[in-house]
Amino acid sequence: MAYPEGLLASDEQVVKHLHPHWITLAGPIFALVVVGALAGLGITFVPDGDARRWLRLAILVVAVLLVIVFFLVPLLRWITTHYVITSHRVMFRIGVLKRDGKDIALPRITNVAYNQSLWDRIVNSGTLTIESAGESSAQVLTNIPHSDEVQQLINRLVEEDETRRSREAGQYYQQQAVPPSGPDLGREATRYLPPS
Repeated sequence: MAYPEGLLASDEQVVKHLHPHWITLAGPIFALVVVGALAGLGITFVPDGDARRWLRLAILVVAVLLVIVFFLVPLLRWITTHYVITSHRVMFRIGVLKRDGKDIALPRITNVAYNQSLWDRIVNSGTLTIESAGESSAQVLTNIPHSDEVQQLINRLVEEDETRRSREAGQYYQQQAVPPSGPDLGREATRYLPPS
């Protein structure tokens, strides 16, 4: 599904829509499993007595809070982080309650680089650095899936956008230089005749 359709210009198309690499969810999933296992053990081995019911409830409440902090919050952060590459720009939308967004128009992009550690190469992830004209610092995006392919895609789109703009500018200037035709030809033709 295209994102975010409401923000796109009429002639703009989503080329690629990414979330951070799935490996960023490995830690939260591990935390979910550990908290679930420890909570299950704790509830099972609570000693008999009058406080048994309250101890089980306390373990369950602590487990739920830990799941919210260490699993649900990172999951929501992953879901609400969008890297969108369109035919005109690169957009970033990040955040759950507080949202941050940035758009970089393709003509402003001056350099795109990627970096992969050994681990990044194993899981096919990486860091993407986008430099743009007029910006004091580069935009650094971490945990980008297939970062090498995304870098090549953005470079190709920048070149295609430059070619498209040059072609449109050439057509505009050609239209401005075409002499008029029709009934006003006699009056207007003198503007296009070389001086004698």
